[in-house]
Amino acid sequence: MLHKKITSLIMGAMLVAGCDSPTTTNDTISASKKPAKQETQLSLLPEAEKRLDIYIPVRLEADLSSYSDNQRKMLKLLIEASEIMDDLFWAQAFGEHKDAFLARLEDPKVRKFAEINYGPWDRLDGDKPFLTNTEEKLAGAEFYPPDMTKEEYLNSDIKDRNTLYSMVSRDIEGNLLDIPYSEYFADELYEASHLLKQAAELADNSEFSNYLRMRAEALTTDDYQASDMAWMDMKNNPIELVIGPIETYEDQLFGYRAAFESYVLLKDMSWSERLAKYAAYLPELQKGLPVDEKYKAEVPGSDADLNAYDVIYYAGHSNAGSKTIAINLPNDEEVQLAKGTRRLQLKNAMQAKFDHILMPISKQLIVPEQRQHITFNAFFANTMFHEVAHGLGIKNTLDGSNTVRGALKEHASALEEGKADILGLYMIEQLLNKDVISEGQLEDYYVTFMAGIFRSVRFGASSAHGKANMIRFNFFKEQGAFSRDENGYYSVNMEKMSTAIAALSKLILTLQGDGDYDGVAKLVADKGIIKDSLAADLQRLADANIPVDITFEQGLEVLNLN
Repeated sequence: MLHKKITSLIMGAMLVAGCDSPTTTNDTISASKKPAKQETQLSLLPEAEKRLDIYIPVRLEADLSSYSDNQRKMLKLLIEASEIMDDLFWAQAFGEHKDAFLARLEDPKVRKFAEINYGPWDRLDGDKPFLTNTEEKLAGAEFYPPDMTKEEYLNSDIKDRNTLYSMVSRDIEGNLLDIPYSEYFADELYEASHLLKQAAELADNSEFSNYLRMRAEALTTDDYQASDMAWMDMKNNPIELVIGPIETYEDQLFGYRAAFESYVLLKDMSWSERLAKYAAYLPELQKGLPVDEKYKAEVPGSDADLNAYDVIYYAGHSNAGSKTIAINLPNDEEVQLAKGTRRLQLKNAMQAKFDHILMPISKQLIVPEQRQHITFNAFFANTMFHEVAHGLGIKNTLDGSNTVRGALKEHASALEEGKADILGLYMIEQLLNKDVISEGQLEDYYVTFMAGIFRSVRFGASSAHGKANMIRFNFFKEQGAFSRDENGYYSVNMEKMSTAIAALSKLILTLQGDGDYDGVAKLVADKGIIKDSLAADLQRLADANIPVDITFEQGLEVLNLN
């Protein structure tokens, strides 16, 4: 799909004419491209051999017999639009065209591993190269010129430096400029937009049809807020689509640029009905957060909802490396304050991780007498309330100078993920005390959460989720929330776990509210690392051949939609 990547614009005439903020058009796109990556021979590094089997394949099938012909046609169009998001993410993450790159890999196992990682870097091993003739991955991926420094960017003439929806390039004089996605990827986004408009014609749910049209428009204008609002208004559509440039984790230089991704989902009506009651408690839980009043003055939207889905297609960022099992969107702070967020629990992917990964881990690392507390209901709830907890806390710094995301830059995502994990546990404890949650007991949620940390830290400490997991693990260890016996089994101390949760919640919420970049950087440096004793325990999991994550067999053929 994306055969060439635009990396410079012919701005000469405009610069000569003295334009302060030239507008780009197709006529200004330079025929001068970034030199193609040399077609050198690529082979697997010897030390990476053991990594090729860390993913267990899961087939994303679904019974579509109850769906109408129009719905099945619509699903086909949504998947085709998602495939375009996949190509665009390859361009943002790696740059070299997917097919050309994969053609340079003879071994099918190595080729599959490269597909999963969207390039030659192992996403679950700190982005280490696993192929020969491969340089270190750029912190800014392909969002910025490879020779650009942070200082150059911060001192540039780019007006909106923390914009989500542009690629940064250079003009013919070498000056930095940002090019909106809608221009940089114009052809591909036009095609995806057309597919969404076709799908909208087939949708029998008016709210979903309206959203598809608005999202189609957003892809070609870079203005996503209106479609985010429309997405929040959808309540009863049995088919769901999350598509566009959304999360900023791939930009580890600043955490500004959003990466393209997509999910096509089918709503599980019965499970969704069980979850609907929890969203109403958000304002009450916000008031009870264990932090000074000024750090919880914002009132989260109460129009949020919780629903369960089965995923039938992942694309782009959501499909790279570790697989998402829950979604909390939109990320737009204004939309969140106005309407809250929607939390989508991806039940079939969650069940696969529980069965193939979490349960085997618990047999290796959790004391036998606490293993009875590891349940799928607790795993589902911990994951769900992580997403709900994104709506708690504060979105703008107390001094009003910036959003939390803008103030904390590249550390914002790691701290936000840490906040969601810890406040999710806080919420569960509060709702159990109120008898709102009736399934299980607090031990189930705490012990399952502990086992979940071991599952997640195997993703490495380079990603936002990885750093968040390590900060929490090391903080809990210092607080005595868990202990490790002479046989290498971990057990949870219930009383100290509750105290540690409150203390870490207060720390994170305060750092966010203060916009304390230096404080967060110190926290990440001190605690966002995997120490030797834990590394040895994680090696035990590898030696036991427990998968690190899942990968998908998916698409039109798997679903019989061709």
